[in-house]
Amino acid sequence: MERLGKEGAVKRIVVSVPQDLLAEVDGLAERERSSRSAFIREAMRHYVWEKRKEHLRARMEAGYQEMARINLVMAVEAQPAEEEADLTILRMVSGV
Repeated sequence: MERLGKEGAVKRIVVSVPQDLLAEVDGLAERERSSRSAFIREAMRHYVWEKRKEHLRARMEAGYQEMARINLVMAVEAQPAEEEADLTILRMVSGV
């Protein structure tokens, strides 16, 4: 069943949870003066947000590792040119 809530279309779902977890959720929701549904919606949003951050961090880490490999290859390839430039500068400075 869908209905329109303040955040758009809302779909009712059925979820099974252990009794002790439900009691804890109900207690927290009551302390925050929130409904069970609102509390669970917020918990789900938070969980999804954290998972997105985790996924982004993993992608960034993979990208940094790939760039490290690329940078190492570039440094190794550039080494002979760097050494030749150093020799050229030494020759120019020493007048040889």
